[in-house]
Order: sequence, then C-alpha cells, then structure tokens
Amino acid sequence: MNKVSAAYITGIGIISAIGNNVAENLAALVAMQAGIGPAALLRSIHDLPVGEVKLSNEALAAKSNALSTFPRTALLSITAAREAFSAFEGKTKGYRIGLISANTVGGMDLTEQEYPKIKSREKVAARNIRYHESGSITELTAAALKLEDCWTTTISTACSSSANTIMMGAQLIEQGKMDIVIAGGADSLSKFTLNGFNSLMILDKTLCQPFDEHRRGLNLGEGAAYVVLMNEQTAKSLKAAPMAVVSGYANANDAHHQTASSPEGTGNQLAMNHAIRQAGILPGQIDYINLHGTGTSNNDSSEGIAIEKVFGTQQVPEASSTKCYTGHTLGAAGAIEAVFSVLAIREQKAWAHLRLEEAIRELKWQPNTSIVDKEIQHVLSNSFGFGGNCSALVISKAGR
Repeated sequence: MNKVSAAYITGIGIISAIGNNVAENLAALVAMQAGIGPAALLRSIHDLPVGEVKLSNEALAAKSNALSTFPRTALLSITAAREAFSAFEGKTKGYRIGLISANTVGGMDLTEQEYPKIKSREKVAARNIRYHESGSITELTAAALKLEDCWTTTISTACSSSANTIMMGAQLIEQGKMDIVIAGGADSLSKFTLNGFNSLMILDKTLCQPFDEHRRGLNLGEGAAYVVLMNEQTAKSLKAAPMAVVSGYANANDAHHQTASSPEGTGNQLAMNHAIRQAGILPGQIDYINLHGTGTSNNDSSEGIAIEKVFGTQQVPEASSTKCYTGHTLGAAGAIEAVFSVLAIREQKAWAHLRLEEAIRELKWQPNTSIVDKEIQHVLSNSFGFGGNCSALVISKAGR
C-alpha cells in the first residue's frame, strides 16, 4: 500500500486506575505506583483486587460534562477523548474527521441493574438498557465532543479492540480518506465481566504477577484512552506538534482456541513481525516492548516464546507489562498502552515491570524491573485478544 501521509499522534488522553489524566498516569509510572486494590465502587460477592478508577459516576459526569445517568463506560470514554481532543475542539470545521472507538462492555453496568427485574418480569427502567450495545458508547462520545458530522464506527475484538482502532485510524490517514481520526477505547468494570473471567479461573486473588514463574492470573481493570491522529498537512495547519507517529501495525489470528493463545504464539509472531516490517525497521531497532502481559499462564508463556522467535534469545529489548499498574482493561488496554508508549518516547524511559520475583524458567529473557533511561525511537505495543485476535503497533518518535 502506498501511503499518502504518515499518521501522526498529536493528542493523547487517558483515565485509569493510576490517574485521571495524562499527567497523573505519567506520575504513577515514574513513581512505579500501581492502582490495583479492593473494589470501592463495584459491588460483587467476589473479594478480588481490581484496577478501579477512583471516581464515582457522579464525579466522572462532572469531570466530563456529561449526564451521570450515562453508562460508566461512556463517562470514562468521554473523559479521555475530551482530554485528547481538547486542543482542537472548535477548530476542525471543514476537515474530514472520524471517531473510532472500542469497548467490550458497552452499557452493561446499567443493564445488569435491571436484570433482577427482567428475571421476575417486573417493569424495567428503559433508560438503563438503551445504551447496552457497544456502539452506543461511540455515539455518546461523538455527541459529547460535538462531532455530529464526523464518521464513526465501533470495534469490539476483545483485548485487542482499541489497538485495532488505532490501526484502522492510521490506515484511514495514510490512504488519504481522513484528515483527523480520534482512535481509542474504554471499558468499565461490571459484575458480568468479573463473574465471566472468574468462571474461567484466570483471575488472581492477589496482585497479578505477569511473566513470573508462579503467576496465578490477571486482575481486571477499567479505564479509557484515545489518541488523535492527523496527516502532516492537517497537523501543520492546526499548529499541532506531533508527539509520535504510528509507523507500523498488524493484526493476525492463529485460530487456536476461543480463549487461549497457541503455545508457540503463532499469531503473536505474525503480528509482531508484520508490524515491525511495515515500520521499515529491523527487530533490533525496537527499543522497548509494552507487553500484552496479562499474568495468565498461557498468555505470558506464548507471548514470551513468540518474542524470542522474533528477536532472538539474546536480543530482546527492555520490556514490561503496564497491566501491573492498571489491571487488564480489556477493550481499553490497547489504547491505554499506546498512550504509555507515547509517554515512553516522550520521556525516554522504558517503564518498570512490577512484582516480578522469579522469571519464567522456559524463557531466556525477563522484563526490566526498574525504569530504564535510554534513547527510545521505536516502541512495540502488543495486544492479544480472545479468539486469537492478535495485534501489534509500532509507535515511533516523530521526525526520526
């Protein structure tokens, strides 16, 4: 494919368990401070640690200038999207603009409040089920940003969802079909999600330890993140300084199992290799890997083996899983970790991997357990979802 223009990242926004905006998330990463702990807002019979955003729906609504009756997923989405797009609000008339948003939960946090009524055939509150499906979150976010004339779509591919929005956004910019794309995603904690993952027996009852020999599973989290993508001409006309560029991306599917990666990480390898190749670089030029790193036995092993096959056992760069900080935010994870990748380039730091006690014995490398200050030109960010939907992004320093 011939690229008309590169997809420059000119804005970022985020809310997660470690902060309510970009500055707070960065401060937590620098301080190596995780945000996982007992749930304060989600009511559940399970006493499991989660990466919960520390704001109630009412506080989120006030922060995002939205209605507190919106689904929590929408409130998180609007908060992060507004931060990412704030410098350009009211300035984009005449530009071709798109919003690509991802989530897996939709408005389920409200729907499940009505479940007991539905079960007993009582009258339900219609407003609590009208936003159930995933696309409604995108529509509410577009309306909140006053983007009524923009093109919108929703992606829901499990844990790779928001990585795929960035991939699609970059394609639209590169092919000259859009001038501006806001890409990312959101997910909120819900009883349905917690119970579902618990039934799979892959939730850690304590703080997760990705890439540890004795890892026990993942911690669920919630949050949202968006990046603003622009072509070069639009960035110049809006006087937007590029923070980074989406230089490579790929999606692959190993079709191994509904909820597990292939033991040898076939899809993972394909996604990483193709993304690196599209970026026009060699594996040895990747300076930092933001690992998918969920903390489950299968995911970490297959990702680790795939990385060895892509980079060689002696050439794996610094790597860490930032899910140690936020928990696994599902549909939001790819975008949250893309923002962390942009911050790694901006700050020239490979983020530290937390709580590693004993590295996986079958691997000949391990994540870096402290922050590494180094020159970072290229970051590889991995997002591998259920059903084998494997995505990889290469985010590079602008003007490299």
